[in-house]
Amino acid sequence: MTSLHGAVVLVTGANGGIGTHFVREALARGAAKVYATARTPRDWDDERVVPLTLDVTDPASVRAAVEAAPDVTVLINNAGASVSSMGILTHTDEEIRRNVETNFLGPLFLARAYAPLLSARGGNAAIIDIHSALAWYAVGGIYSATKAALWSATNSLRLELQPAGVQVVGVHVGWVDTAMAAATTDPKLDPAVLVSTVLDATEAGKLEVLADETSVQAKAGLSAPLEAVYPQLAATR
Repeated sequence: MTSLHGAVVLVTGANGGIGTHFVREALARGAAKVYATARTPRDWDDERVVPLTLDVTDPASVRAAVEAAPDVTVLINNAGASVSSMGILTHTDEEIRRNVETNFLGPLFLARAYAPLLSARGGNAAIIDIHSALAWYAVGGIYSATKAALWSATNSLRLELQPAGVQVVGVHVGWVDTAMAAATTDPKLDPAVLVSTVLDATEAGKLEVLADETSVQAKAGLSAPLEAVYPQLAATR
């Protein structure tokens, strides 16, 4: 388990709804410092928050962030890209590349960059990766594909970092009430509830968070026949 009390936290995508809640909640739980990263970082009203420029798709930016923040004990890979449509055949080439670089390669390379520093701490260190229920329900086109890839990479990181005492937490959630989900009328989880659930699980030593019923059902569907998960397949036979 990893305590937030006295922790040094780095949050990617800190300017957004979920990211901002991670910054605030980490401080509320006693974090000593929070690096609030974004492509264009903003000012904060707390001296414990350190704005830091970070573009997770830019290797030079990742290296610079690690050099500027070598004291991190908890890395939260929250930054993500969305899609303009749900069909993988309708995405533009640029949209596909942006999702792969932001949702998969970015958090993976940042985790790899921080892995030696976190491992050297001998415990009380963590990486938190924000996945999606759509990793297990492939109706989100390239978004689903990149979140599924990140889920797999998180499992690999967990196995490799466990001997060094680094806790790796994978988070699955459906719609969250942020700007990214503004267009949907489906039920949405309060981002404050999501963040509290994630940090509760981290401090309790858990490795995976199914933050809502959508995620619970999506994971259960992994063992079901394809025609049960995607009824449209059965309709065409």
